[in-house]
Amino acid sequence: MMKQRTFTAEFKMQVVEELLSGVTGSAQICRRHNISSSLLCRWKKQYGQGRFGNEATEVAAMQQRIEQLERMVGKLALENEFLKKALQNALGEVERRESSWSATRISSEAFREGVS
Repeated sequence: MMKQRTFTAEFKMQVVEELLSGVTGSAQICRRHNISSSLLCRWKKQYGQGRFGNEATEVAAMQQRIEQLERMVGKLALENEFLKKALQNALGEVERRESSWSATRISSEAFREGVS
């Protein structure tokens, strides 16, 4: 079994900067350094987040903020649906009580009229 290779942060940063420069393509970089394209993509994402000691890019910061806001919107949508259903159930219960109360009132009035 092959031993897992480890790469320094400087090497990863150099490879990603080479990719971002646009001089060579990702396939060429992967072949030259004998790495997979998924690994290169992961390094590129980490580079954007500033994990190699570099400054995080504005795009990565915006991406993280978008993901955070999307999670918040999803949570609020679920809460909104829950509250709508709770309100509908509560209104339905009130309507049932009112209709049974009015039916009871009508039957009691009819009973009183019949007794008199």
